[in-house]
Amino acid sequence: MANFSISPGVTISEIDNTFLVGLPTQAGAAIIGPTVKGPVEVPTFVTSYSDFQTIFGDSFVSGGDSYSYLTSLAAYNYFNYGGTSLLVARVVSGSFTPATGNVNNNVSSVGGAANAIDVSQYAYKGGYIVSQATWTLDAGYGADDYYVIYTSKGQVIVFKGTDPSSASTWSMIGVWDLGAPVGTRCMYKYGGDLLLLSVDGVTPMAGELQSSRLDPRVALTDKIQWAVSEAISLYGTNFGWQMLFYPQENQLWLNVPISDGTQQFVMNSINKNWCNYTGWSASCLEIFRDEPYFGGNGFVARAYYTNADNTSNIVATGLQAFSAFNSPGQLKRFTMAKPIFRSTGTPAIYANINLDFDLNDPSTVLNYAPTTSGTWDNAIWDSSVWGGGISVLQQWQGVNGVGYYGAPIVKTASQGIDTRWVSTDIVIEKGAVL
Repeated sequence: MANFSISPGVTISEIDNTFLVGLPTQAGAAIIGPTVKGPVEVPTFVTSYSDFQTIFGDSFVSGGDSYSYLTSLAAYNYFNYGGTSLLVARVVSGSFTPATGNVNNNVSSVGGAANAIDVSQYAYKGGYIVSQATWTLDAGYGADDYYVIYTSKGQVIVFKGTDPSSASTWSMIGVWDLGAPVGTRCMYKYGGDLLLLSVDGVTPMAGELQSSRLDPRVALTDKIQWAVSEAISLYGTNFGWQMLFYPQENQLWLNVPISDGTQQFVMNSINKNWCNYTGWSASCLEIFRDEPYFGGNGFVARAYYTNADNTSNIVATGLQAFSAFNSPGQLKRFTMAKPIFRSTGTPAIYANINLDFDLNDPSTVLNYAPTTSGTWDNAIWDSSVWGGGISVLQQWQGVNGVGYYGAPIVKTASQGIDTRWVSTDIVIEKGAVL
């Protein structure tokens, strides 16, 4: 500001309202991408790679190996080749809050204060925690167990230790990228292992971490992978997915919430073969006093109890594997089939042959009228009918079909009796090679 005297008694004062505009911050380059940490979607000015490391990190550990984002590699190379300034904007997959898991430090008691563990630095794909469990290969439940977190992005984070607040007794073992979980009950202790239910099917934790999704044969559902994949694609967002092991019958159940109810994929834990249960409207499964139960809309029912389906007949359909009968490429005419059963009664049995990988079920309706038999200490002597023992049922039935491959298919209906399909004999007439 300046003062000017024009004449005695007159003074002019100049007020300077001008200002200088500061020069904009100049960066030699800008980079947008994912980083290990740092502010999200906030452009940040750094002048060296050490600044970048302090604010955004550089690498993370997964499965015992160290990995870096391409963002970190690009920043490192930029400064290494003479760059002096860099504008960095971190991006993530959608909005998020840091994922945390609560762990009790007091391993000698059930109660106690639980501390939050921030796992956002390990869950670099974002998402949220879907489930958590303990995992051990010795089937124990002690302090040597691993703490496993399963995120919505399919990342499995494994910790080991006893006190999360102490770096000397607590450590992160690794992070594995697996299939996204299906449902919220996606982890289940199975013997000494931990089963994962994901878009890849049902897989044991130990095998899944070793294969890293490269070998689908580690999945317990490998034999029915097509059916499982189809069910997950159609009903993966429905509530009701759950696994349950029924040890008395050596069965592993997978509850599938289909659109008009539920069905269960059931594996024989001895030979790893699968079948399908229908008619149980189950939303949850549980074992109580060694017996299986399921809960539905307003009811709780006992499963696998008595040889009846809620006072109705049990209807079963079985299809054996297709076979060329030692002559692939040669037409065959199938004329007769003899299904062999072991049963405590006389169930209704229908047999036929499916040709050339046709999976359709027979539409035949079977009628079965159950008979009642007396029970010891309740039935009247010389009046009541006693139940029979196990007998072998085998009767030839006519079938008709021409094809290259064949698979026996049977359908049974029974109630109040034990019925088991053990074998099938087939009569074949071999034809020409066409």
